[in-house]
Order: sequence, then C-alpha cells, then structure tokens
Amino acid sequence: MTIDKVTVADAGELLKIYAPYVEDTAISFEYLVPSIEEFKNRIENISAKYPYIKAVESNEIVGYAYADTFKGREAYDWSVETTIYVRKDCKRMGIGRELYSRLEQSLRTMGIRNMNACIAIPVEEDEHLNDDSFNFHKTMGFSLVGHFHNSGYKFDRWYDMIWMEKIIGSHDKKPETVRFGNWNL
Repeated sequence: MTIDKVTVADAGELLKIYAPYVEDTAISFEYLVPSIEEFKNRIENISAKYPYIKAVESNEIVGYAYADTFKGREAYDWSVETTIYVRKDCKRMGIGRELYSRLEQSLRTMGIRNMNACIAIPVEEDEHLNDDSFNFHKTMGFSLVGHFHNSGYKFDRWYDMIWMEKIIGSHDKKPETVRFGNWNL
C-alpha cells in the first residue's frame, strides 16, 4: 500500500468510496451523493490549503483522508477538522491507521496543533451507525471533548454527534504562522 496526494483526477474513485457512506449510513449526514463536479471542487478547495491523501493498493484507491478548516476565523488557524473514509470491503486492514498517521505527520509540518473530528454516534447501534468511528479515533489518540444530542436526522431517526480532539503540537505563547498549502507526505 502506498500513500499519495489526492488529485482532482481521483474524484471518481473517491466518490465511489464515499457514496455508500451517504446512501447507507449515518456516518455522513449528507442526504444526497455529491455530483462529480461538486466532489472535484471539494478536492480542489481543500487541497489548496490542507493535506488530502489517498491509500492505494494494487492500483486502486482503498481509502482517503483530509484535513479542512476547523472554523473560519484566523484564531482557529492552528486547528483542523479531519475526515477519513475507507472502502467498505477494506476495513480493519490498517488503512485508516496509516492514512491518519500520515495525515497527522503532514499537519505537524504545517504547524497545526489540534486535530478535531466530528463524529456521528448512535443512541443505540442500528444498521446505519455503530461506534466504529468513535473507537477508531480513540485508538488513534483522540479524546472526547463534546457530546451533542439528537443533532442529526437521517433514515427517520435522530443521531447524536460528538467532537473528539488530538493535540499534536505545543501551544506556544507566540506560535509560528501555519504554512497553508505547504505540506509533504
């Protein structure tokens, strides 16, 4: 498996990974699968500032991860929101761990201090949502910092949402400016 930068040309493969999460799960709170053009725009806009990476196995993309703006104010520049999706038939193979480890490494080189994850969590597990994402993030060193009740409605039921964070850098009195768009794998 190799980890590489996502390009706009990868949009179709990434969308194939993402679509089942929209259509069949409450992991994504989107109701409709984005168009290929919308997905290309997302890749272009996000990767202009932050790492957007893919895991490739046997010439196929098997997962992807990225960071994006946590909040649109300058004081939040040192924090990001992270996202990860692994192809459904490739779960529990270490792909997510490798993607998040490389994402974290890239974010550190930019000067990011906090990784945040917004995660849907079931009140009771059902066919659309379980605790896997919470458990994955916990294993990756994230800790729970907030729990919001009945905040997402999908598949005729309410789901809770949690925020988890991982501190990846020191919080100096005068931090260096974040180097947006300047990251390596």
